[in-house]
Amino acid sequence: MTQHESAPEDEPRANGSANASGGSASSDSVAAGDATTPAAQWAPLEERREPHPASAPTAAPTPEDQLSAQIDASLAQPDPLALRPRTSSVVLCAVFGVVFLGVAAAVYWLGVHTVDGQSYEDLAIMNFADTMPAWLSFGNLKSGLVIGVSLAFGAVAMLVAAARKRWWLLGQLAVFAAVAFAAAKLLKPLLPRPLLVHVESSVNNSAPSGHTMLAAAAGLMLLAAVPRAWRACAAVLSTVFTSIVGVSVIYDRWHRPVDVVMSVCIAGACMMFALACTRASGMDRTGSRASSPSVQIAATALITLGLCAIAYGTYVLWQVFPGLQYASAWAAPGACAAAAAMVVGFAGLVNGMVLMMRQITAAPLTRLGLIGEPPAPPRKGAA
Repeated sequence: MTQHESAPEDEPRANGSANASGGSASSDSVAAGDATTPAAQWAPLEERREPHPASAPTAAPTPEDQLSAQIDASLAQPDPLALRPRTSSVVLCAVFGVVFLGVAAAVYWLGVHTVDGQSYEDLAIMNFADTMPAWLSFGNLKSGLVIGVSLAFGAVAMLVAAARKRWWLLGQLAVFAAVAFAAAKLLKPLLPRPLLVHVESSVNNSAPSGHTMLAAAAGLMLLAAVPRAWRACAAVLSTVFTSIVGVSVIYDRWHRPVDVVMSVCIAGACMMFALACTRASGMDRTGSRASSPSVQIAATALITLGLCAIAYGTYVLWQVFPGLQYASAWAAPGACAAAAAMVVGFAGLVNGMVLMMRQITAAPLTRLGLIGEPPAPPRKGAA
């Protein structure tokens, strides 16, 4: 009876253990009743995870995609041509500046330190007014008039640069004017003039010509300061003014031809060096840059005119060269014609070259310059 009485007490205990095991007792009883059935293997459920997108295979980028990515990356970077001109333009300015200085030195040496050169200069300055047309005197220009017009050109150039808020350009023009003025004042008393032949003109050195230097520098300042639309007109005006002053100082016997040519070349060299230092606010605004047919035409015409006039003057000098050694009277007309051609030729060549390099350094065609400013959004109510 003890076993039978303990059975009811064990039953609830078994039921409790069955409930605690979550109904596993029934399965155990089935498994115990069938000895041939293997025990069930239970494993915990694993969380189903979706494959990571990075592990999915990706297609290889096409050449069009690579090109588009390169374009987007380049457009995201700041354009260097918005801050400075191309390196090739800067190098060209420096090279042309050195060339102009070399030409000025060569002209001075040929005209002052050779017997034929001194004979030619004396023949030209003493016979220019009697040989050339009277209108080349241009009313016998007064020194005050030349200085006044030159200062007016320079003042307008500075005001235009300030009005355009081209502050770096304003500094360039100020330094250029100071260097040109110093060159005219310092070189004349320093450069020697040996007495190689008997001359009728003054034996003192007169190179370079201060009036011509002032006129050429003022014209080049105006050319460099004005916007693109006015550069061609400024170059022509500068060429005409420089030529008038250069010819008139020879006509009035103020200076010899070499003095005038040397001054124009020195002014051109100083401006080339100034353009080589161009930076952001010395350039045209990005978005307003464009190629200029007027600049291309004017620069080509001035350079061509200058080279042709210089070639003509050189040919005339070669024709009268036998008479230069003895200052023959028959060589005087040729010497005077060569002097006028050389003055006009070098004025046109220098202004044409400066016009070309000013356009290249001030308006390099960047991506923004080619495209221009973005279009303005349409206004409300517009058709």
